[in-house]
Amino acid sequence: MARGRIVAAIRGWFAGCDFVEVETPALQVSPGNEAHLHAFATEAVGIAGARAPLYLRTSPEFAAKKLLAAGEPRMFELARVWRNRERGPLHHPEFTLLEWYRAGEPYETLMADSAALLALAAEAAGAKALSFRGQEADPFAEPERVTLAEAFDRFAAMDLLATVQADGATDREALAAAASRQGIRVAADDTWADVFSRVLVEKIEPNLGRGRATILCEYPVSEAALARPKAADPRVAERFEFYACGVELANCFGELTDPAEQRRRFEAEMAEKARVYGERYPIDEDFLAALAAMPEASGGALGLDRLVMLATGARHIEQVLWAPLAEG
Repeated sequence: MARGRIVAAIRGWFAGCDFVEVETPALQVSPGNEAHLHAFATEAVGIAGARAPLYLRTSPEFAAKKLLAAGEPRMFELARVWRNRERGPLHHPEFTLLEWYRAGEPYETLMADSAALLALAAEAAGAKALSFRGQEADPFAEPERVTLAEAFDRFAAMDLLATVQADGATDREALAAAASRQGIRVAADDTWADVFSRVLVEKIEPNLGRGRATILCEYPVSEAALARPKAADPRVAERFEFYACGVELANCFGELTDPAEQRRRFEAEMAEKARVYGERYPIDEDFLAALAAMPEASGGALGLDRLVMLATGARHIEQVLWAPLAEG
């Protein structure tokens, strides 16, 4: 019942901000091009029996950006999405992403949006505090804002940006040595990104969103996915993640609109996916073509199920799903 009230409140909030609710297709020619993101594959069978590979979307992002390119200035979607190889207290193979986009507005606006949505969910659920695994946060307090560089220094005693060059290239050996000095396990075949992620998970994330929400911003550009570089420092990108009670709730970007750079990133990610998992996903050429016509914009993705969990005090994501998938 709380989930229903939260969803209704979200729809009302976006309507009040002049957003249009869209419904983009779940079947896509590409499910996304991030190395460690795993999709559910299927196929379309024509009347004559011809077969074409398709995927269930891992996000509605590609389709939404095509709508931005077509002239839609503000939109949101409560999208059913699917991700393989994900199962646990905070992960379910099928879940709901709230995605929203603002054309012509800076990504800092999405920081305010995220804080407003957190407070809205708590109010709809009748919660005065959020809780998860012994941590609590005030959903109505102004979030703290911390850069990745500040977080690595504060919680891991590491100089993150000393391992990132001006052109965004990374120094694996320097980061690995710094991590080892802090007692973090580093394997011989770990990449810079592997070490970065391990420090983030072990040292940083448990300290975020305590007492109040945390905006963790200015990710190294190599971890930017679909975000544009920050004008004042091209080593980092206009990307932030929004945390409460140590739980990542949202991932938001100042959107990249350079199709050549986006292609380069996609190809690098798929090369890494092929190296690690022995497979790669196709690139959506229509999406890259749309980027050339897309206006400057900001966009966010928020895990609705996790938001409901924190607002209701649930311990497992399956407690806030109507009909969870049985584990095989």
